[in-house]
Amino acid sequence: MPFGPSADLAPSTSPGRTMTRVALGVSYNGQTYNGWQSQLSGNTVQDKLEAALGRFATHPVSTLCAGRTDAGVHGLMQVVHFDTPLNRPAASWVRGTNTFLPPDIAVQWAQAVPDQFHARASAVARRYAYVLLQSPVRPSVDAGRVGWVFHPLDHGAMRQAADYLIGEHDFTSFRASACQAKTPVKTLHRIDIVRRGASAPHPELGWSPCYWRFEFEANAFLHHMIRNIMGCLIAIGQGTQPPEWMAEVLAARSRKVAAPTFSPDGLYFQGPVYDAAWGLPQRTAAYDWLP
Repeated sequence: MPFGPSADLAPSTSPGRTMTRVALGVSYNGQTYNGWQSQLSGNTVQDKLEAALGRFATHPVSTLCAGRTDAGVHGLMQVVHFDTPLNRPAASWVRGTNTFLPPDIAVQWAQAVPDQFHARASAVARRYAYVLLQSPVRPSVDAGRVGWVFHPLDHGAMRQAADYLIGEHDFTSFRASACQAKTPVKTLHRIDIVRRGASAPHPELGWSPCYWRFEFEANAFLHHMIRNIMGCLIAIGQGTQPPEWMAEVLAARSRKVAAPTFSPDGLYFQGPVYDAAWGLPQRTAAYDWLP
């Protein structure tokens, strides 16, 4: 159900207050924003969402999210929670908030959650996708929504390289210098690599334009971790480095040995993973839109 199992958002029973904790699923195109987290400029997704919520709720609203995204990164199902003294239908939160949001941000669902739910702390994993255009011609209709390479990639080499990263590791080599995470040790559950839309080989180039979709799932990610991994995977896919180089980069625990940080354009936060007991949606329609 798009708005959760209940039509009404039941108030909290916490002592001394009558408040409702509400979770929202939010999608956005990150091209024109300075990332998720609120800034003085006001040009962030969080700023736009909280302004819209405040106008609809007629009281200030402060949100906490499942995972912050950088400038230019998109969200398919960011999850936030907030507390409110209002008791409004779930569908009302969706439609009412969207009335005050810009066209490139939309609340997909709303649901009442217990006070114990926390959008970030309750997540057991996080998911990202990176969409990459392989073509001799730069992106046009999908500009800002896909990364771009103009040389063919070797699926087998990238798959072999990705396998070195699965499991619990120190990912310092893929960590931005500004990363604020307490530890660089994360557990990467999976990396899926799929080629989509391959056509007949280009008569002059001898290879086919196509889209690549990389999916990542981990307990948590470091700042720029996926974009730095993508830079390495592409270097390996183009034959600049052998697959074994990925293991060397990982073991070095030094950002200096890895490839440059790749473009944010094709990166999508697919959203967090929660225990089924919370009863929250696991996906939005935008999942099926990606190449």
